[in-house]
Amino acid sequence: MKTGETMERESTDQRQDAAPRAPKGASGLTPGKKLAIGAALAAALAGGAYLLLRAPSAETDDAAIDAHIIPVSAKVAGHAARVLVDDNQDVKAGDLLAELDPRDFQTRVDQAKGKAASDRAEAAKSEADLKRAQALFARDEASKQDLEHAQAAADSAKADLAQSEAALRQAELDLSYTRITAPESGRVTRKSIEPGAYVSIGQAILALVPADVWVVANFKETQLTRMHPGQKAEIRVDAYPDERLRGHVDSIQAGTGARFSLLPAENATGNFVKVVQRVPVKIVLDDKPAGGRVLAPGMSVEATVDLR
Repeated sequence: MKTGETMERESTDQRQDAAPRAPKGASGLTPGKKLAIGAALAAALAGGAYLLLRAPSAETDDAAIDAHIIPVSAKVAGHAARVLVDDNQDVKAGDLLAELDPRDFQTRVDQAKGKAASDRAEAAKSEADLKRAQALFARDEASKQDLEHAQAAADSAKADLAQSEAALRQAELDLSYTRITAPESGRVTRKSIEPGAYVSIGQAILALVPADVWVVANFKETQLTRMHPGQKAEIRVDAYPDERLRGHVDSIQAGTGARFSLLPAENATGNFVKVVQRVPVKIVLDDKPAGGRVLAPGMSVEATVDLR
C-alpha cells in the first residue's frame, strides 16, 4: 500500500516526464546556450580588435612647424642700386637678390691696380739693381755696403708689392660683395631693403626659409618612456585639418624646454611644486602637403607618435 508521500513523488515524476524538453544538437548544447557562447566570442573578438587597433601612442597639440631661417646681410656698406626680389618669392642658391652701388668700390679697385702696377715695376727695378750690385761685388768693383743697400731695397720693394697686391684682392672682394646673392634655396621673408636705401655692414636685408621643414613637438616627460628615434608619427596641421602627414621621430632633445629658457626654474629656493616638464622632440616629415600647400615655421600642428 502506497503512502501519500510516495504517491505525490510519483505524480511529480510523471509530470516532469510528460513536459516537453528543449531540443539538443549534436554537441548536446541548447540553442540558447549556443547563442550566449557566440555572443561572448564575438565580444571577445571585438575587444581584441579594438586593443589591436588602439595601439599605444603619445599625442600632443603643443607642437609647431620649424625650419632653418637664414638671415641675409650686407658685407659692405652702400646705397642699394637694385632689389631683384620681393616678399614670399622662391629663389635658388646663387640667385642675385640685390645690388649695391658699385661705383665707389670700382674706383678703389682701379686705385689698387695702379698701386700694384707701380710696386711691381719698383720691385723689378730693385731686383735688377741687386743683381748688378752682386756682379760688381764679385769683381771687387762695389763695396759690401753697396750690396747690402741693394739687397734691402729689393726686399722692401717685394714687401710693398705684396701689400699692394693684397689691397687689390681686398678691393676686388669688396666690389664682389656689392652683389648680394642667395646662400641657399628658399623663400624670401622679412625683406627690409628698397632701392636707394643705405645699407650698413652686417645689416640684415631679408631672410630665407628653405623648403626643408620639420616638427618640434613638446611631449610631457611621462610620455617619453617608450619613445625613441625611428618610430612612426602622424602630423595634422591646424591650417589643413583634412590632411594627415606621415613622419618619424628623428631625435629627442637632451633637456627640457624649461631648462633652456631665458629664466630657468630654481627649485632649490622657496616651496617646491612638482610640475610635469615638456621635452622637445624633433619629427621629420616623410610626406609633403598636397597641392603645394605651404608649411611655414610657427604653424601649429598636432603630433601623434606610434610607440610600438
